[in-house]
Amino acid sequence: MNSARQNAKLAILFADISGSTAIYDRLGNEEALQLVSRTLGILIQEMNKHRGTLIKTIGDEIMCTFPDVGAAVNAACAMQAAISAQRPGGDKPLHIRVGLHYGEVIQDGTDVFGDAVNVAARITAITRARQIMTTRAAVESLPQDLRDKARELKRAELRGKDESFDMFQIQWELEDTTKTRIGLPAFRKPADTKHELMLRYRQKVVALNEKQKSVMLGRGEACDLMIYNTFASRQHARIECSFGKFLLTDHSSNGTYVRFSDNQVVQVNNQQIVLHGSGSISLGEPFSEVPTEVIEFVLQ
Repeated sequence: MNSARQNAKLAILFADISGSTAIYDRLGNEEALQLVSRTLGILIQEMNKHRGTLIKTIGDEIMCTFPDVGAAVNAACAMQAAISAQRPGGDKPLHIRVGLHYGEVIQDGTDVFGDAVNVAARITAITRARQIMTTRAAVESLPQDLRDKARELKRAELRGKDESFDMFQIQWELEDTTKTRIGLPAFRKPADTKHELMLRYRQKVVALNEKQKSVMLGRGEACDLMIYNTFASRQHARIECSFGKFLLTDHSSNGTYVRFSDNQVVQVNNQQIVLHGSGSISLGEPFSEVPTEVIEFVLQ
């Protein structure tokens, strides 16, 4: 085993912007990307106040860990309260959902792996807007004053898990309103929808899914899609499937250009963007220059 790896028991928390696809459709990619970045900044700020460690951002979502469940629950409540008070969406309602679990993980450098991470991600997938959901394992590790905030709901089956889990909702508002208990169903995402991203360059087609999780784009021979373009870096950009989202991360000197089906173009320079719908990708060459070496993509 790698000596850098070690086992630890941690609280794993995912905080997700509900209805982000509709936000991109309504605002367009540039404005939506700014809104998502602003919202994630608020979540990370609250995470830092409660001894959290940011593991990664996954498009419109953050994944973080906490040394104990109490810190994670306090952070989750603070995140919900901050979004409610600061209203990063302005006049347009914007909500988040938070899922967390407590269990054994494998720490490998700055990343964490293990079944507990997968459980936390699955819990977030069945959580509704303005809710905080967790498991019995997490609730039983809470101090009594925080345990009183937990309301048992029902046993739930999580995708990819044989056993069912006792689910609890954490009450974060002062008043126990019906809306808080039930959540906002309009912003709930299907928990078991399976997506596949199809990439086509010249005559080659690559499918990205839960089995084939990442693809490297560039002009280097080791790339999964070797692009014949002098503007492209050897390892220009990576697209990966992470917890149901398809993320493009630029690693180049000239940037990556993504044109979506509505003809809006987003330039990504050492940044990350979520691919949705369909469109095309140009490595290092803006679409205004009418590039010939483009990669087409479609989310199925």
